[in-house]
Amino acid sequence: MKDLELIAGCKRRDQKAQRELYAAYAPGMMSVCRRYVNDPVTAQDILQDGFVKVFTKIDTYSGKGAFAGWIRRIFVTTSLEYLRRNGFLKLRVPIDESGPVEDEISTTVLSHLTAEDLLACIAKLPTGYRTVFNLYVIEGYSHNEIAKMLNIKESSSQSQLTRARRILQKNVQSIIGQDYAKQRSK
Repeated sequence: MKDLELIAGCKRRDQKAQRELYAAYAPGMMSVCRRYVNDPVTAQDILQDGFVKVFTKIDTYSGKGAFAGWIRRIFVTTSLEYLRRNGFLKLRVPIDESGPVEDEISTTVLSHLTAEDLLACIAKLPTGYRTVFNLYVIEGYSHNEIAKMLNIKESSSQSQLTRARRILQKNVQSIIGQDYAKQRSK
């Protein structure tokens, strides 16, 4: 079935359509959940909670805009609700503590990283930093939108992103340094 048929079936509470929608979107939405929560069991719980919301709120999808974007927002929001409910989003960092971001990493350096390396570096970030990084860099939200979503100041969102970038730079440089050392020892 195509998305429009699946959506119509889900609005009728057709279990076959719900199963097909789940099968079509679960892998991608699990990736969204895992970007916010490192623990696979917790991410699976968030995935299930998100699909419960999708199926109970599917009547609110008007057909305007991409369905994939609509469903993705539900999973981002569900992930944030989990983090907030469990006290992982205490983002009260003064902006003057963030310091400057070091020089950008060259694109030639980044070309030696695999996608898995980069995702692993992001996953190692502290929860608050990772959350703001994901919302800003991957999801495309503005600092103003992030501040409203997380109930923080816009400057705190900017500070968290700056700190996340600094840690990522160090982690990436560490990986590249390890790879360089391995190549030299051969």
